Amino acid sequence: MAKKTFIMDHPLIKHKISLLRDKHTSTKEFRELVSEIAMLMCYEATRDLPLKEVEIETPVATAKAQIISGRKIAFVPILRAGLGMVEGILNLVPSAKIGHVGLYRDPETMKPVEYYCKMPTDIGERDVVVLDPMLATGGSAIDAIGLVKSYNPRSIKFMCIIAAPEGLAALEEAHPDVEIYVGALDDHLNDHKYIVPGLGDAGDRIFGTK
Repeated sequence: MAKKTFIMDHPLIKHKISLLRDKHTSTKEFRELVSEIAMLMCYEATRDLPLKEVEIETPVATAKAQIISGRKIAFVPILRAGLGMVEGILNLVPSAKIGHVGLYRDPETMKPVEYYCKMPTDIGERDVVVLDPMLATGGSAIDAIGLVKSYNPRSIKFMCIIAAPEGLAALEEAHPDVEIYVGALDDHLNDHKYIVPGLGDAGDRIFGTK
């Protein structure tokens, strides 16, 4: 079976995640780091895009060159923290379309609750990458991917910056067909279902809220 989970090992990603974890990192810096890490991870997640050969005219001569072969991509951030990853990705893939899935975690049950879902009209023709900075219990990612699957896209990948082993295992079991890209795999979840060592609440740190 082909490998489905990829843990990033690039030095730039490791360095920026270390800065992201620091509790003294400002909201502005945190937001910029999330965007930069998302862009670097997107570079890895799009490594399998198909290419086709074309002929172009350089200032010197005619040349055979390769361009992406008409593959359509959509990115679907899980609201609200996933929004922090969109800007960096669009810098890399500006023609991509963006869907949105709104989920929040019920403080009593710790289960995700859906409140919003909006997809591009041609989602069935697109390869989708679902975005969320944190993969804790896995509940939100599992539900979001389930929603995206109901639109029958060409394929689905999931991308997160920090993951807990518990959430990663749950996601792999629930959606074994989905490729997962993880910036860093952490140690465990604490009693409040926060990733340890983690970086706190990604949404609060991106948007400067409490």
